[in-house]
Amino acid sequence: MTSRERVNNALRHQQPDRTPLFEYVLLSPIADQILGRPYCDYSGDNKQWHSLVAERGWEYAIRYNIVNRLEVASRLGHDLLYIVPAPPPWEMTEETSAIADLSQKADNPVERVLQRICHIEEHWSPPDTDSFLVYQYLLEEMKQRDLDLPILAPAYMHGVWTDVDLMQTMLLAPEVAHQHFVLATKSALAYIEQYLSLGIEQIGVGGDFSGTRPLISPEAYRRFIVPEVRKLSQRIHAAGSWAINASDGNLWPVIEDFLIGCEVDGYLEIDQGADMDLCRLKARYGNRVTFYGNMDCGNTLSFGTPESIRHATIECLSAGSGNGGHIFCASNAITESVSLVNYLTMVNAYREFFGLPVLK
Repeated sequence: MTSRERVNNALRHQQPDRTPLFEYVLLSPIADQILGRPYCDYSGDNKQWHSLVAERGWEYAIRYNIVNRLEVASRLGHDLLYIVPAPPPWEMTEETSAIADLSQKADNPVERVLQRICHIEEHWSPPDTDSFLVYQYLLEEMKQRDLDLPILAPAYMHGVWTDVDLMQTMLLAPEVAHQHFVLATKSALAYIEQYLSLGIEQIGVGGDFSGTRPLISPEAYRRFIVPEVRKLSQRIHAAGSWAINASDGNLWPVIEDFLIGCEVDGYLEIDQGADMDLCRLKARYGNRVTFYGNMDCGNTLSFGTPESIRHATIECLSAGSGNGGHIFCASNAITESVSLVNYLTMVNAYREFFGLPVLK
């Protein structure tokens, strides 16, 4: 079975030959160690990225990053790639600076959100097409290498994480908060149209809104966010692609809204540390939703013993098994807190579980 067939089976709730494997975010220094050279990922180690752009140019840096991404995926046996749009040749825009200035000048949270909305509306334009060249280059490189890995791309515009002004506005001036989320939908749809034109079949929607519990009430989530995310899912489905909702944290108080209300096909960033248990999720929604995860990266992969990591890997694979519906990865980013030994322990436990040769 090819990687695409394997991933498609998981999303269609048909049994693949084995659970698909990928990594949501894999950063330096572990990526450097796997490659034996600097990884230079624009979404992670910006210092290396900026140095490479300054030395060799933007297009060279993009293509170098693509080659690195594909080599890491090939060495680890990944079946899927998560790729974010690249920063355009220019970095800091006047719009971003102006929004920051507005936030500092306004007197109250509602006014600050209103000014932010007005500024974005006044200067709104579709995303820079240069940002999407990374996907075009990636598809070209995969064709040259005779690879066909599905791509997951983000349109996360509806989170509230750290946006205290917005959370206060949801209580103080609901009509202003609604304007914000409608505008977020407009921006997300602009990204989605670009992805669909490139043939990308998995698109991430939603955004972080929870920690040990949701940062907003279930009622606020249903009122402001669910209807807007549902619009994205419906557009994605109309094109024959899959919508994948993403947020860290404990989502049990809104899990029905997050999965069924938003009409999504998958759940990413399943936070085991916040009590999001894969067995329970699979039992309740396994015939409708594909789960991406949920190996705990914050504790188990960062600080666990090899034996505990092997045990957790097998436990996760077992919890997700049955009629597809599971793609194995960590709960979030693999950062410098995860050692190469720990990470390869997880990968090799996966490989042993399915009778594949272990990696050295």
